[in-house]
Amino acid sequence: MSVPKTTAPRLSARRIEKLGFASLAGLSFLLVVPIIAVIIYIIIKGAPAISWAFLTEMPADGMKAGGIMPAIMGTIYLTLGTAVFSVPLGIAAAVYLSEYAPENRWTRAIRIAIINLAGIPSIVYGLFGLGLFVIFLNLGTSILAASLTLSIMTLPVIITTTEEALRAVPYAFRVVSTSLGTSRWETIRRVVLPQAVPGILTGVILGLERAAGETAPILFTGATFFLPQLPNSPLDATMALPYHLFVISTQVPGMPIQIQYGTVLVLLVFVLSMNIIATIIRSRARARRQW
Repeated sequence: MSVPKTTAPRLSARRIEKLGFASLAGLSFLLVVPIIAVIIYIIIKGAPAISWAFLTEMPADGMKAGGIMPAIMGTIYLTLGTAVFSVPLGIAAAVYLSEYAPENRWTRAIRIAIINLAGIPSIVYGLFGLGLFVIFLNLGTSILAASLTLSIMTLPVIITTTEEALRAVPYAFRVVSTSLGTSRWETIRRVVLPQAVPGILTGVILGLERAAGETAPILFTGATFFLPQLPNSPLDATMALPYHLFVISTQVPGMPIQIQYGTVLVLLVFVLSMNIIATIIRSRARARRQW
Protein backbone atom coordinates (compact mmCIF):
# COMPACT_ATOMS: atom_id res chain seq x y z
CA MET A 1 0.00 0.00 0.00
CA SER A 2 1.46 3.35 -1.00
CA VAL A 3 2.13 6.07 1.62
CA PRO A 4 0.10 9.26 1.10
CA LYS A 5 2.08 12.13 -0.27
CA THR A 6 0.95 14.45 2.55
CA THR A 7 2.59 12.37 5.31
CA ALA A 8 6.11 13.74 4.87
CA PRO A 9 5.08 17.44 4.92
CA ARG A 10 2.93 16.84 8.02
CA LEU A 11 5.82 15.17 9.82
CA SER A 12 8.09 18.02 8.83
CA ALA A 13 5.57 20.60 10.10
CA ARG A 14 5.27 18.74 13.40
CA ARG A 15 9.06 18.68 13.81
CA ILE A 16 9.21 22.41 13.11
CA GLU A 17 6.41 23.01 15.62
CA LYS A 18 8.17 20.95 18.30
CA LEU A 19 11.43 22.74 17.57
CA GLY A 20 9.67 26.09 17.92
CA PHE A 21 8.09 25.14 21.24
CA ALA A 22 11.44 23.83 22.49
CA SER A 23 13.15 27.08 21.50
CA LEU A 24 10.51 29.15 23.29
CA ALA A 25 10.80 27.00 26.40
CA GLY A 26 14.58 27.36 26.34
CA LEU A 27 14.41 31.14 25.97
CA SER A 28 11.87 31.35 28.79
CA PHE A 29 14.15 29.27 30.98
CA LEU A 30 17.14 31.49 30.21
CA LEU A 31 15.05 34.55 31.07
CA VAL A 32 13.48 33.28 34.29
CA VAL A 33 16.48 31.55 35.87
CA PRO A 34 18.66 34.69 36.24
CA ILE A 35 15.73 36.58 37.77
CA ILE A 36 15.09 33.82 40.28
CA ALA A 37 18.82 33.62 41.02
CA VAL A 38 18.98 37.37 41.74
CA ILE A 39 15.95 37.16 44.04
CA ILE A 40 17.43 34.22 45.94
CA TYR A 41 20.77 36.02 46.27
CA ILE A 42 19.05 39.14 47.66
CA ILE A 43 17.07 37.03 50.13
CA ILE A 44 20.20 35.24 51.34
CA LYS A 45 22.14 38.47 51.74
CA GLY A 46 19.31 40.59 53.13
CA ALA A 47 17.42 38.18 55.39
CA PRO A 48 19.91 38.47 58.31
CA ALA A 49 19.19 42.20 58.54
CA ILE A 50 15.40 41.82 58.67
CA SER A 51 13.96 42.18 62.14
CA TRP A 52 11.10 43.97 63.84
CA ALA A 53 13.47 46.71 64.97
CA PHE A 54 14.84 47.12 61.43
CA LEU A 55 11.33 47.63 60.06
CA THR A 56 9.87 49.83 62.82
CA GLU A 57 12.68 51.92 64.33
CA MET A 58 14.12 55.24 63.22
CA PRO A 59 17.62 55.37 61.69
CA ALA A 60 20.51 56.16 63.99
CA ASP A 61 24.31 56.54 63.96
CA GLY A 62 24.40 58.01 60.46
CA MET A 63 21.98 55.31 59.23
CA LYS A 64 24.44 52.56 60.22
CA ALA A 65 22.11 51.46 63.00
CA GLY A 66 18.43 51.57 63.85
CA GLY A 67 15.71 50.89 61.31
CA ILE A 68 14.26 52.16 58.04
CA MET A 69 10.75 53.01 59.17
CA PRO A 70 10.76 56.56 57.68
CA ALA A 71 11.91 55.21 54.32
CA ILE A 72 9.19 52.55 54.25
CA MET A 73 6.44 54.99 55.18
CA GLY A 74 7.80 57.59 52.77
CA THR A 75 7.62 55.10 49.90
CA ILE A 76 4.02 54.28 50.83
CA TYR A 77 3.12 57.98 51.00
CA LEU A 78 4.68 58.67 47.60
CA THR A 79 2.99 55.66 46.00
CA LEU A 80 -0.42 56.59 47.38
CA GLY A 81 0.07 60.22 46.39
CA THR A 82 1.00 59.17 42.87
CA ALA A 83 -2.10 56.97 42.66
CA VAL A 84 -4.38 59.78 43.84
CA PHE A 85 -3.24 62.12 41.07
CA SER A 86 -2.40 59.79 38.18
CA VAL A 87 -5.04 57.04 38.26
CA PRO A 88 -8.23 59.17 37.91
CA LEU A 89 -6.62 61.50 35.37
CA GLY A 90 -5.07 58.66 33.37
CA ILE A 91 -8.30 56.64 33.20
CA ALA A 92 -10.31 59.74 32.29
CA ALA A 93 -7.90 60.62 29.49
CA ALA A 94 -7.99 57.05 28.17
CA VAL A 95 -11.82 57.02 28.23
CA TYR A 96 -11.92 60.24 26.24
CA LEU A 97 -9.39 59.04 23.65
CA SER A 98 -11.05 55.65 23.28
CA GLU A 99 -14.75 56.50 23.49
CA TYR A 100 -15.24 60.18 22.65
CA ALA A 101 -12.34 61.59 20.62
CA PRO A 102 -12.76 61.45 16.83
CA GLU A 103 -10.20 59.58 14.78
CA ASN A 104 -8.18 62.33 13.12
CA ARG A 105 -4.62 63.56 12.90
CA TRP A 106 -4.87 65.42 16.21
CA THR A 107 -5.81 62.36 18.25
CA ARG A 108 -3.14 60.35 16.44
CA ALA A 109 -0.61 63.05 17.29
CA ILE A 110 -1.72 62.98 20.94
CA ARG A 111 -1.30 59.21 21.10
CA ILE A 112 2.18 59.44 19.57
CA ALA A 113 3.09 62.13 22.09
CA ILE A 114 1.87 59.96 24.99
CA ILE A 115 3.94 57.02 23.75
CA ASN A 116 7.01 59.24 23.43
CA LEU A 117 6.49 60.61 26.93
CA ALA A 118 6.69 57.05 28.28
CA GLY A 119 10.24 56.79 26.95
CA ILE A 120 11.62 59.99 28.50
CA PRO A 121 14.31 59.31 31.15
CA SER A 122 13.13 59.75 34.71
CA ILE A 123 15.84 62.34 35.42
CA VAL A 124 14.09 64.68 32.95
CA TYR A 125 10.84 64.34 34.90
CA GLY A 126 12.78 65.13 38.06
CA LEU A 127 14.16 68.35 36.61
CA PHE A 128 10.71 69.26 35.28
CA GLY A 129 9.19 68.69 38.73
CA LEU A 130 11.94 70.77 40.31
CA GLY A 131 11.25 73.71 38.01
CA LEU A 132 7.43 73.54 38.07
CA PHE A 133 6.37 72.23 41.47
CA VAL A 134 9.31 72.99 43.76
CA ILE A 135 10.32 76.42 42.43
CA PHE A 136 7.49 77.91 40.34
CA LEU A 137 4.55 76.70 42.47
CA ASN A 138 6.65 77.06 45.62
CA LEU A 139 5.75 73.65 47.02
CA GLY A 140 9.34 73.08 48.13
CA THR A 141 10.91 69.65 48.44
CA SER A 142 7.84 67.84 49.69
CA ILE A 143 5.73 64.72 49.37
CA LEU A 144 3.23 66.72 47.32
CA ALA A 145 5.82 67.91 44.79
CA ALA A 146 7.33 64.43 44.48
CA SER A 147 3.90 62.80 44.07
CA LEU A 148 2.91 65.24 41.34
CA THR A 149 6.19 64.61 39.52
CA LEU A 150 5.79 60.84 39.74
CA SER A 151 2.18 61.19 38.58
CA ILE A 152 3.25 62.94 35.39
CA MET A 153 5.84 60.22 34.82
CA THR A 154 3.33 57.37 35.24
CA LEU A 155 0.47 58.94 33.25
CA PRO A 156 1.67 57.71 29.80
CA VAL A 157 1.74 54.09 30.96
CA ILE A 158 -1.70 54.28 32.57
CA ILE A 159 -3.28 56.09 29.60
CA THR A 160 -1.85 53.72 27.01
CA THR A 161 -2.73 50.47 28.77
CA THR A 162 -6.17 51.70 29.80
CA GLU A 163 -7.01 52.76 26.26
CA GLU A 164 -5.95 49.36 24.93
CA ALA A 165 -8.07 47.64 27.59
CA LEU A 166 -11.10 49.73 26.64
CA ARG A 167 -10.63 49.04 22.94
CA ALA A 168 -10.43 45.30 23.67
CA VAL A 169 -14.02 45.26 24.96
CA PRO A 170 -16.24 44.00 22.09
CA TYR A 171 -18.10 46.76 20.29
CA ALA A 172 -21.27 44.66 20.45
CA PHE A 173 -21.48 45.40 24.18
CA ARG A 174 -21.80 49.09 23.41
CA VAL A 175 -24.39 48.51 20.68
CA VAL A 176 -26.61 46.33 22.89
CA SER A 177 -26.37 48.74 25.83
CA THR A 178 -27.21 51.74 23.65
CA SER A 179 -30.14 49.90 22.07
CA LEU A 180 -31.65 49.47 25.54
CA GLY A 181 -31.86 53.23 25.92
CA THR A 182 -28.79 54.00 27.99
CA SER A 183 -26.59 57.02 27.31
CA ARG A 184 -23.02 56.76 26.14
CA TRP A 185 -21.64 57.61 29.60
CA GLU A 186 -23.90 55.02 31.29
CA THR A 187 -22.68 52.43 28.78
CA ILE A 188 -19.07 53.29 29.53
CA ARG A 189 -19.57 53.36 33.30
CA ARG A 190 -21.72 50.25 33.69
CA VAL A 191 -20.58 48.06 30.79
CA VAL A 192 -17.24 49.02 29.26
CA LEU A 193 -15.23 49.99 32.33
CA PRO A 194 -16.15 46.90 34.41
CA GLN A 195 -15.17 44.63 31.52
CA ALA A 196 -11.87 46.47 31.08
CA VAL A 197 -10.86 46.33 34.75
CA PRO A 198 -8.16 43.61 34.33
CA GLY A 199 -6.32 45.58 31.66
CA ILE A 200 -6.75 48.88 33.48
CA LEU A 201 -5.41 47.36 36.69
CA THR A 202 -2.36 46.06 34.85
CA GLY A 203 -1.49 49.54 33.62
CA VAL A 204 -2.07 51.11 37.02
CA ILE A 205 0.18 48.62 38.79
CA LEU A 206 2.92 48.97 36.16
CA GLY A 207 2.87 52.73 36.60
CA LEU A 208 2.82 52.66 40.39
CA GLU A 209 5.58 50.06 40.54
CA ARG A 210 7.78 52.30 38.44
CA ALA A 211 6.97 55.22 40.72
CA ALA A 212 7.77 53.20 43.84
CA GLY A 213 11.20 52.22 42.51
CA GLU A 214 12.34 55.53 41.02
CA THR A 215 15.15 57.59 42.54
CA ALA A 216 15.85 60.46 40.13
CA PRO A 217 12.45 62.22 40.24
CA ILE A 218 12.22 62.25 44.03
CA LEU A 219 15.89 63.20 44.34
CA PHE A 220 15.02 66.74 43.18
CA THR A 221 11.49 67.09 44.48
CA GLY A 222 10.81 65.35 47.78
CA ALA A 223 13.39 62.90 49.12
CA THR A 224 15.73 63.78 51.94
CA PHE A 225 19.01 62.22 53.05
CA PHE A 226 18.21 61.67 56.71
CA LEU A 227 14.94 62.16 58.57
CA PRO A 228 14.68 60.58 62.04
CA GLN A 229 10.91 61.14 62.16
CA LEU A 230 7.84 60.71 60.02
CA PRO A 231 6.56 63.67 57.95
CA ASN A 232 3.68 65.61 59.45
CA SER A 233 2.04 66.91 56.25
CA PRO A 234 2.19 66.56 52.45
CA LEU A 235 4.37 69.67 52.36
CA ASP A 236 7.16 67.97 54.34
CA ALA A 237 10.07 66.15 52.80
CA THR A 238 10.38 62.41 53.32
CA MET A 239 12.77 59.53 53.13
CA ALA A 240 12.10 56.83 50.52
CA LEU A 241 13.46 53.34 50.01
CA PRO A 242 15.02 53.89 46.54
CA TYR A 243 16.81 57.09 47.57
CA HIS A 244 17.74 55.64 50.95
CA LEU A 245 19.27 52.64 49.20
CA PHE A 246 21.21 54.93 46.86
CA VAL A 247 22.59 56.92 49.77
CA ILE A 248 23.67 54.01 51.97
CA SER A 249 25.24 52.24 48.98
CA THR A 250 27.27 55.17 47.63
CA GLN A 251 27.50 57.99 50.19
CA VAL A 252 27.93 56.32 53.59
CA PRO A 253 31.37 54.72 54.11
CA GLY A 254 31.53 51.60 56.23
CA MET A 255 27.87 50.77 55.79
CA PRO A 256 27.24 47.09 56.70
CA ILE A 257 26.40 45.09 53.61
CA GLN A 258 23.50 43.38 55.40
CA ILE A 259 21.70 46.72 55.80
CA GLN A 260 22.07 47.47 52.10
CA TYR A 261 20.68 44.10 51.03
CA GLY A 262 18.04 44.24 53.74
CA THR A 263 16.79 47.53 52.29
CA VAL A 264 16.76 45.98 48.82
CA LEU A 265 14.76 43.03 50.14
CA VAL A 266 12.17 45.31 51.76
CA LEU A 267 11.74 47.27 48.51
CA LEU A 268 11.48 44.01 46.55
CA VAL A 269 8.80 42.66 48.89
CA PHE A 270 6.90 45.96 48.63
CA VAL A 271 6.82 45.79 44.82
CA LEU A 272 6.01 42.07 44.73
CA SER A 273 3.17 42.59 47.20
CA MET A 274 1.64 45.15 44.84
CA ASN A 275 1.93 42.60 42.03
CA ILE A 276 0.32 39.83 44.06
CA ILE A 277 -2.60 42.00 45.15
CA ALA A 278 -3.14 43.18 41.57
CA THR A 279 -2.99 39.61 40.27
CA ILE A 280 -5.66 38.46 42.72
CA ILE A 281 -7.98 41.34 41.85
CA ARG A 282 -7.34 40.88 38.13
CA SER A 283 -8.08 37.14 38.31
CA ARG A 284 -11.38 37.73 40.06
CA ALA A 285 -12.33 40.41 37.55
CA ARG A 286 -11.52 38.10 34.64
CA ALA A 287 -13.63 35.35 36.18
CA ARG A 288 -16.63 37.70 36.19
CA ARG A 289 -15.98 38.94 32.66
CA GLN A 290 -18.65 38.07 30.12
CA TRP A 291 -16.45 37.42 27.09
